[in-house]
Formats: sequence, structure tokens, C-alpha cells
Amino acid sequence: MTVTSLPPSQTETRTPYPAPNGVNGTQRCRPLNVAMVSYSFYDGDNRVMRYAEALARRGDHVDVISLVRPNQSRCERVRGVNVYRIQGRLINERRKWDYFWRIFLFFVRAILLLTRRHWKNRYDVVHIHSVPDLLVFTALVPKLTGASIILDIHDILPEFYASKFKVNHRSLAFRTLLWVERLCARFADHVIISNDIWLKKFVRRSAKSGKCSTFLNFPDPTIFQRRGRSRNDGKLIMLYPGTLSWHQGVDIAIRAFHLVSQDLPHAEFHIHGTGTARESLLQLIADLGLEDRVFIKKSLPLLEVPNVIENADLGIVPKRKDPFGNEAFSTKTLEFMSLGVPLIVSDTAVDTYYFNDSVVTFFHDEDEHDLARCMLMMGRHPDLRRELAGNALEFVKDYSWDVRKTSYFSLVDSLAAQSRAFVDTSSFHSSL
Repeated sequence: MTVTSLPPSQTETRTPYPAPNGVNGTQRCRPLNVAMVSYSFYDGDNRVMRYAEALARRGDHVDVISLVRPNQSRCERVRGVNVYRIQGRLINERRKWDYFWRIFLFFVRAILLLTRRHWKNRYDVVHIHSVPDLLVFTALVPKLTGASIILDIHDILPEFYASKFKVNHRSLAFRTLLWVERLCARFADHVIISNDIWLKKFVRRSAKSGKCSTFLNFPDPTIFQRRGRSRNDGKLIMLYPGTLSWHQGVDIAIRAFHLVSQDLPHAEFHIHGTGTARESLLQLIADLGLEDRVFIKKSLPLLEVPNVIENADLGIVPKRKDPFGNEAFSTKTLEFMSLGVPLIVSDTAVDTYYFNDSVVTFFHDEDEHDLARCMLMMGRHPDLRRELAGNALEFVKDYSWDVRKTSYFSLVDSLAAQSRAFVDTSSFHSSL
């Protein structure tokens, strides 16, 4: 197999992003003050960590407001980034009101802290990470006093909500979230979307194309670099690291593993993650008698993930083709590739958009028998695993954060220039 290039229609949105509204963002008169707000754990969110630490490394002042794990410090400087952890979270919301109440509390705490920090040291740019989109309004005071606002949509909210709580797309709740999406996009100065399929959808329904950019969840090579395997136990380790939710399809992978467990007697399936499906997955493992072959382990801090991935033999990304999972780009796919681990991937719309069968092995969505066939084929043929891994390593070179971060810097610098122009104009008028 040889690695083939993506067609032009799939690469046109991956060129360097122009400065918003024609502003030249290549010149910086001083280090920037940047804030980020994310309803996530900073040490486990590759996307937030990558942006924040890239800015800090080039000399900018970066504050991040995020969630706190048990026994973590509430305020800590992490590799040059000031991290303020304001609220804990258990990812176990089965009822809508539990989910919204926790977000509401986070929203109130975040807006108070962000406003207080802004008055002490005015932010040039505030980068808000969704979900939920409404977090963009935590930056109300900075926005009114000249800061530029980025809304970064990791997961497109109406579809995410519908998948999480099994809500019909014609429902009032879904239509309300569409209205909220448009409102939040209008409030932001620029919107980042996490993949090109969602960008096209977002532009059709919520914002003009000139206001939006795509940034995939590129691996940070300072974290996801090959250090060499430390395993030599003769086992075949299949790995899924990520959220344990219905749309991720981990149950499909467990059933498929059961079908091949006798044919691959040295294979194990390791699952790292938490989520609402955890208990049902544990029950499925017990029902199939796989307790000594399939293991659900705790979620890992981001800095520990590369070692676990590199020591796996085969990555499994078994997402369902529901309206959300079909278009949600897995954060782990490029990480597996960058660490030289071959992948079996569901043939979702987003994965077939970006990849082909020279770099991943596709199986038919929700077909445990087809996934079992792929597991058996890959498990029995180490040469095939090495070939796919080698092709993927070449493919992923263009998807490195080292290659793409200049586009992010250009965007931030352009928005900061707008912010400075606003402040300078306001100061001029105040002096008249």
C-alpha cells in the first residue's frame, strides 16, 4: 500500500488562516495577555493545553480557568501557564438538569474570576473552549472593554446534546440550542471549529465563513514523541483511550474482541477512560466472561498517555455513526499515528473524509463481526501492522502542531491587534 494524498476539496481549508477582517497579525509590540476558559480538566485536555503552552513558550502571559480533580491544587503554574481550577466534576450526568446545574455553577465562578483578573491585567484575547457554547459569555466584561473573543467549538453543541440525552433533532431543545449557537457565534470575534465537516455545517447555519477557521486536534510533538517501547511480554495489546459514552462504541469493540478471543489467545483489550457507559461496559465484560482479557482502567493525565499508546500494538476507534459520532473527529486518531501505532477505525463520515485505507483499517459501523475480522487480520499479520504504522507516520507529518501552530499565532496576533486598536481609540476619545 502507498499513502495517497487527500483530494483538493479536502485540503482547501487547511491552508494558513488569514488575519480576521484583513488585520495584519504578524507584528507584536509586546507579549500578549491571554485567558482561556474550559469546562474540562486542564491536565487531560490536549487541545487547551496545546494552545496555552504554545503561547506561554513564545513569551505570552496565559491564564486558564478549568475544572479541578480531587487533591489537585486550585491555583498552579504549569509549564508557564497559570491554571485556576475552580470546580470539580464527576462525568456521570444521566439527567439533563444535573448537567446544566454543574455548568451553571462553573459559568458563575468563571465569569467572576475572569472579570476580576481582567481588571487587574487587561486581557488582549480571551479564548473560550466549548462545550458549552454559552461559556463565551463569561468574557462579557473583557469583550465590552476591548478584548477580542475566540469561541473554540470542540464538539458541536446541538448534536452533542442530542447524542448525550437521546433528544430528537426536531425537538424544541435542539432548535433552542441552534439559536444559542448562532447567538454565541455572533458574540465571538472568531470561531474555531474542530473539523472541516463541522465547519461547513456551522457556516451554513450560524456564521459567515470569513469568521471561522478549522483547527484539528493536532498532536503536540513535545508530548507525543516516540521514546521507544518498554513492553516485551509477547502479548497483543489492543487499546482504546477516551470517553466511555454510547456514541464512542466501546461496547461494539468488546463484543468484537469476544469473537476473536479464542483465535488470539495472547491478546488483551485495554480501555482507559471514564464516562456514563462505564458500568454497563463492566457488566458486558462480566457477561462475556472476559474479566481476565478486557480491562477498564482509569483515565490518564495527558502526559502519561503517550507511553501507554506507544506500548500498544493496535489502536481501536469504534465510534457509532449517530449524528454526532459520525462527524466528531477522535482526538486519539492522530496521536496513535504520531506514535507509530496502527489503527482500526469505524468508517464514519469524518474518518473517511480525512483518511484512507493506506493509513488505517476501516470496519463497517456498528458491525462487531466486521470489526472482529479486522482485529483477527491485524492480530495475525504483524507485517501489515508495521506497514500501516509506517504509512501513518508519513501521513501525520503534515498534521503536527509544529506545522500548524503558526496559523494559530497569526489568528491570536490579529485579534490582539484589533483589541489594541479598540483600546487606543477609546483612550483617544476619553482624552478629548
